[in-house]
Amino acid sequence: MPYFNLVKSLTSAFPYVYSISRFYHTTPAVCCCSKTQSGEKYTDPFKLGRRDLKGLYEDIRKELLISTTELKEMSEYYFDGKGKAFRPVIVVLMARACNIHHNNSRDVQANQRSIALIAEMIHTASLVHDDVIDDASSRRGKHTVNKIWGEKKAVLAGDLILSAASIALARIGNTTVISILTQVIEDLVRGEFLQLGSKENENERFAHYLEKTFKKTASLIANSCKAVSVLGCPDPVVHEIAYQYGKNVGIAFQLIDDVLDFTSCSDQMGKPTATDLKLGLATGPVLFACQQFPEMNAMIMRRFSLPGDVDRARQYVLQSDGVQQTTYLAQQYCHEAVREISKLRPSPERDALIQLSEIVLTRDK
Repeated sequence: MPYFNLVKSLTSAFPYVYSISRFYHTTPAVCCCSKTQSGEKYTDPFKLGRRDLKGLYEDIRKELLISTTELKEMSEYYFDGKGKAFRPVIVVLMARACNIHHNNSRDVQANQRSIALIAEMIHTASLVHDDVIDDASSRRGKHTVNKIWGEKKAVLAGDLILSAASIALARIGNTTVISILTQVIEDLVRGEFLQLGSKENENERFAHYLEKTFKKTASLIANSCKAVSVLGCPDPVVHEIAYQYGKNVGIAFQLIDDVLDFTSCSDQMGKPTATDLKLGLATGPVLFACQQFPEMNAMIMRRFSLPGDVDRARQYVLQSDGVQQTTYLAQQYCHEAVREISKLRPSPERDALIQLSEIVLTRDK
């Protein structure tokens, strides 16, 4: 497929990515973030965000309220407090940034903090279900729920976490917020269906991939950010800023995740590398590599199912500039995220959100 067709498919799906045609430049990667602009000092974004997240996982476990020992163990398995709590941190930082923008309030409302818990619960439930679909055996450096307790029980555990999140959401009592976050669950299902399919038309593949990426990863971040903005500020313009920031950072996050599948060692990732190829998935690095190695098209359509397909495809990706171009695309999304969040009144939290977009690009796991 000619490069201009790829550009066209990208820009039609996500028109704000205005410089896709620059992907094939060989200029070095540039930082998408400016220095803090508020004039106030702050520590790293995670430390700043965690001020409002003390007892996060204990509170989530309280929401689960399960009396059956085995089901309790399964449902709480991933809420071990060992992750960075990336999504809850973004949510509370966005809540503070929007509150400060609206009325200079530095406090996070109880309902806004609840959104952070709900977002983490929805995310974790999706991980449990994804591991069943993918027949995954490890996640975050330990065995998956389905590996330990079996697929049927894992599905039920994921369902239980989602139901607990839904109850917590209903308790907030804001119909707009309920509508915003239920959209996330619909998007997760639709995204999984998109991932199960392949586009024979090469011109449609990248748009299909970006739509799947939004629904499976970015929708949760975008809509959670929008939800806390609705709770903290009546201005629809601010709601859109919060949504667009979350959308762009979320897509960039997944693009880098797809890059790391080709560049990280399994001990860094906590899971085997080339996992996506083994699952038959053509992610950004593969789709870009296909421009240089058209023989990959047949492998994409058969979802890398023949012996040797996975190894050959991985080598093609590493010989191409697919990793670099996917990284550059992630940079473009982060540029857009920074542009959006910079519209809010300066604050340490707004600057922390700007810095988080840089962290998304530079993480190694």
